[in-house]
Amino acid sequence: MSDQVSEKLTGEFRTLVSSACKARLNSHSPYSGFRVGAALLAVDGRVFVGTNVENASFSLSNCAERTAIFAAVTAGVHDFQAIAVCADGVNPTAPCGACRQVLVEFGLDMVVLMAGQDGADGPISQTTVRQLVPDAFTDFRSHVRRDPEGGPR
Repeated sequence: MSDQVSEKLTGEFRTLVSSACKARLNSHSPYSGFRVGAALLAVDGRVFVGTNVENASFSLSNCAERTAIFAAVTAGVHDFQAIAVCADGVNPTAPCGACRQVLVEFGLDMVVLMAGQDGADGPISQTTVRQLVPDAFTDFRSHVRRDPEGGPR
């Protein structure tokens, strides 16, 4: 599913992993103690970061990947090249199922870089959203009912 790529990571992707690791340090994770950071590279070159934010009502918590995506969308950006995830722990950590489905919305060919606590100096796995979500549900737009003006009902 993913390849270990630490030694062949491009400068741009190394910087993205480093940005994710830096964002991880801002995590609000008092319950799990597991910090995660994400850095999202837009097609226009801008980078949007996010971190996990936990809440005592666990279902209200938000993952780093979705935090970064929501920040980018809030800024009006919808086209992305890659996302890097950096988490506590020695091994690279993959996005959860909810984050994977949100990533599907923005492109199956988006590169996904996963790193552990050592960031670009440790093991890094590289894959795509398509590989993380085989047979992804993407046909939702064809099922939206439209009113005569063309908008959703």
